[in-house]
Amino acid sequence: MTEIKRPCVYILASGRNGTLYVGVTSDVIRRVWEHQSGAAPGFTKTHGVHRLACVEFYDRMEDAIVREKRIKKWRRAWKLELIERDDPQWHDLYQEMVR
Repeated sequence: MTEIKRPCVYILASGRNGTLYVGVTSDVIRRVWEHQSGAAPGFTKTHGVHRLACVEFYDRMEDAIVREKRIKKWRRAWKLELIERDDPQWHDLYQEMVR
């Protein structure tokens, strides 16, 4: 498993064009595993939001938090464009990271 411990903003989706969740973490592998395994209670567990659709890495946690807050205020269409800019096929990026 790849170890990626850097501040990042991530977007989870229930599927292509499905329900979205925006979060921030310093350990994306651990955090997404928590969402996918059901260990993280709340919105993602209730709504089946488990696919890592987008991730942006930052050098400083402060920058990641600012970006997360900005993205959370975006219109849904803008979030979908962000995801599809880098991954129009909506692959589960988590699966690619843990290979």
